[in-house]
Order: sequence, then C-alpha cells, then structure tokens
Amino acid sequence: MYTHIEPKKVHQGRNIKRLREMLGVKQDTLATELNITQATMSKLEAKEEIDKNTLEKVAQILKIPVEAIENFNDEGALNFIANTANSYDSSVSHQFYFNFNPIDKIVELYSEKEALYERMIQEKNELIEKLLSK
Repeated sequence: MYTHIEPKKVHQGRNIKRLREMLGVKQDTLATELNITQATMSKLEAKEEIDKNTLEKVAQILKIPVEAIENFNDEGALNFIANTANSYDSSVSHQFYFNFNPIDKIVELYSEKEALYERMIQEKNELIEKLLSK
C-alpha cells in the first residue's frame, strides 16, 4: 500500500516578503521598482501563487534567482540562497554578493520585533498606571 504525501505548498508572496526583508529592501522601495503602489505590493506578498512574469521582475530587482522565490522554505532557504545567489545567471555583468550573514539578519529582525513588543508593553503599562493614579 502506497501513501501519497502532498508536497508542502510554497507561499510565493510570503517568500518575496521574507527574502526582501533578509536583503534589507523596504516594501515601498520594491513597490516603486515594480511600478505599483505599496498597498498593491502588500497584496502581492499575501498571495500564495504569483504569475511567472511578476516573479521574474521581483527576482531581477532583488538580484536573486526566480527559483529562490519558488522554492524558498524554512529547511533549505539560507543554504539555497547562499549557494545560488552568486551563480544564478552567468550572463549578468554584475554579481550579487551577500555583505551580511543571512542568519544574523534573521536574528536582527526578530530582535527588532521583540524590542518593539517590549516598548509597546511598557507604554501600555505606563498608560494603565497613569489612568489608575487619576
């Protein structure tokens, strides 16, 4: 008896967002480069599947292979990018090199979110104390 296991579906919009953030590209910057609004860019990043033409434009702007967006997953993402970013298109006159460690970038993003969350809690507590003292 064979069990058919469905492959995990890749969320291309989420992958664009994650790769964009890892590369330090702001959403509005990518939107401008794509000639769309930031709101449209946000909707694009929410889509599970994106047309090939748009994927190619995004990949070109981010200087990454289309396959990075199509195949990005938690298990092999960083390895895939590190191994393909410099060799995805030998006809391109410039080469893309990471000037940072992608893992450090992920840690930095999580640290920023954690700091923001802590600040929000502190401000909320200060507001509650102020309201209680009145």
